[in-house]
Amino acid sequence: MENNKLLISHAPHIWGGFSTSKIMFIVAFALLFPTAAAIYFFGYYAIYMILASVSAAVLSEFVIKKLRKKRFIMDGSSVVTGLLLALTLPPRIPLWMVAIGAFFSIAIAREAFGGLGYNIFNPALAGRAFLSVCFPGEMTSWVIPPHFNYDAITGATPLGENFTYQADKLSLYKDLFFGNRGGSLGETSVMLILIGAAILIILRIIDWRIPVFYIGTVALGSFLIGRDVLFQVMAGGLMIGAFFMATDYVTSPVTRNGRIIFGVCLGILTVLIRNFGSLPEGVAFSILIMNAFTPLIDRYIRIKPFGFRKKEKNA
Repeated sequence: MENNKLLISHAPHIWGGFSTSKIMFIVAFALLFPTAAAIYFFGYYAIYMILASVSAAVLSEFVIKKLRKKRFIMDGSSVVTGLLLALTLPPRIPLWMVAIGAFFSIAIAREAFGGLGYNIFNPALAGRAFLSVCFPGEMTSWVIPPHFNYDAITGATPLGENFTYQADKLSLYKDLFFGNRGGSLGETSVMLILIGAAILIILRIIDWRIPVFYIGTVALGSFLIGRDVLFQVMAGGLMIGAFFMATDYVTSPVTRNGRIIFGVCLGILTVLIRNFGSLPEGVAFSILIMNAFTPLIDRYIRIKPFGFRKKEKNA
């Protein structure tokens, strides 16, 4: 007689059709589009950065799991973290710094909290923030892609103080959309980021509410303070941050209304940091700050249980 085991676990008990590993590898596939742009615009060194980051992330998880006497499962989460980290970095940062950032992302920002599903902050952005504090010079060293019109530009990154564009605005928007501009590896081509994001939204891997309300709030806030809306939306890491980082399952709210609040707050913080802070870019720190408020949002923004009724007060 076959010995069947009864498995008892906590809710939810309905399987949505995608395992953790399948979700991670779909996200990694979607990230191949901005990755291709990074390689095209910044050359083969981008490949070395990505390989260093992914390898260090996977190796760090393997070692930490062994030290914690936990089973190592290749579910793709470390691959995604390493790839995301690399795409947030300047295109000529030394490879050993990339590896340090990947180690911090996995060992400190994720495994120190208990592993996948227990981390408070987005691991890739935590690694980027760590590198920004430790190596501020290298983390603000930008290069201009060789395809760019050098006669029309001053400054290597669009959000930098010394950035000027001598050609017409339509040409600037075109360069920003297709990716022919300076910046971090993955923030170059808005077009390819949107293609990857569309895959995730169509497959329902991510919810559209966070990126739409995030980008929409940045656009509205930029308009209200007199900034170029299209420039503020397409420049910097807003697009890749909104679709690939702010939507992280673990560090973002679980309810629909909570995600809307999350996205709006992200947009407000990004506009404030960009225009009134000392940093030219505010996406990474905005997401990390709101990650800390995710438990609070989940606590007070709850779904009303089916059949719930308020207790009537006795007259």
